[in-house]
Amino acid sequence: MKKGIKIVTIGGGSSYTPELMEGFIKRFDELPIRELWLVDIEEGKEKLEIVGKLAQRMIEAAGLDCEVHLTLDRRKALKDADFVTTQFRVGLLDARIKDERIPLKYGMIGQETNGAGGMFKAFRTIPVILDIVEDMKELCPDAWLINFTNPAGMVTEAVLKYGKWDKVVGLCNVPIGSFKIASLVLQQPEDELLLKFGGINHLHWHRVFDNKGQERTMDIINAIFSPESREKNAQLANIPQFSLNYEQVKDLRMIPCGYHSYYYLTGEMLEHQLEEYNTIGTRAEQVKKVEEELFEVYKNADLHEKPEQLSKRGGAHYSDAACEMINSIHNNKGTIMVVSTRNDGTVPDLPVDSAVEVSCYITAAGPQPIQFGQMPSAQKGLLQVMKAMEELTIEAAVTGDYGKALQAFTLNPLVTSGSKAKELLDEMLDAHKEHLPQFFQEV
Repeated sequence: MKKGIKIVTIGGGSSYTPELMEGFIKRFDELPIRELWLVDIEEGKEKLEIVGKLAQRMIEAAGLDCEVHLTLDRRKALKDADFVTTQFRVGLLDARIKDERIPLKYGMIGQETNGAGGMFKAFRTIPVILDIVEDMKELCPDAWLINFTNPAGMVTEAVLKYGKWDKVVGLCNVPIGSFKIASLVLQQPEDELLLKFGGINHLHWHRVFDNKGQERTMDIINAIFSPESREKNAQLANIPQFSLNYEQVKDLRMIPCGYHSYYYLTGEMLEHQLEEYNTIGTRAEQVKKVEEELFEVYKNADLHEKPEQLSKRGGAHYSDAACEMINSIHNNKGTIMVVSTRNDGTVPDLPVDSAVEVSCYITAAGPQPIQFGQMPSAQKGLLQVMKAMEELTIEAAVTGDYGKALQAFTLNPLVTSGSKAKELLDEMLDAHKEHLPQFFQEV
């Protein structure tokens, strides 16, 4: 039998797939892949054909002995897989457009992973990921599941709690950006810095230490958030602009991730979204146009590398993170990465069996979390509310319990409670009915 690794990518027709291929090609000496299966559904067949042929050309151009298979038969692909990566979107981008536009109509944040939109993405995604896990139990019981389907934290927790599958890791590209910012501000290589993350997906904070063991968190906070630095940074295109309140961040003594803007600056974020909603369209509508252009580029038979246009899609480094995760597990490298994994006391303020997003050493036994410790009140309060909201959302996704869904809506800080929340929930359930059979079992 030919030696090497078998990797299956569910959602293989994704526009991100060329980045995934680039990551595998770059690591081929360490990660000898014998078979790569790209899997999609009937609605994604055309995209799978286009991006799959590009993937085959990329492997051929790199001169690698690896077979790239394209299929709509998930079970056929999963047989004897070593790693399964998931990057699918139930309902495609049209579902994301509804997730963004409907809440905005009610004067609430409309976003892919936050607020009502994020909860509905979880409602649609979790039953599908649990089906995939059932297939894996039968067809590849020793495989690792590497998930970067959003909302990554809730999907990972559903797999751990309801799928009873421990070999799962959730990935997100947001922490990668934090490493790059810290490196830029401190003028030190990324591999000489330790970033300790604590929290949940899209709601975490981090502290930064240099290679002498000194904490540099406040240096970064002052360099990015102070009024003097903001003025100076405005002249530098490569320094990201933040508008969070300096006094608030200074008091946190930890660096919040970009998604905290939805909670710390809700009014400003909503205003910005409504402006786009009324002019250029929501982020999902913008992404749909970029994707259409990308797939036209992918059709070029002379193209055999990841095109530059992919950087406009957002979600940069996702796929590269997945490749490094697989590499580190396969080769027991102990690479430090930030992932969603079982808490087990890493963040003592959250349940032990919940999924948290924390810094880990990645070994052959999976993520080994770096203890974060207890959160101060400002972080703990928001974190515990959001975790309770996630637990209710996951339970509603699995059971189709309307009451649990309404409780989740009521708890979420980005959803206005009361009759408006119920109206929004009902309209979104109706809009997504096709992909939410669990909520309509009695009908």
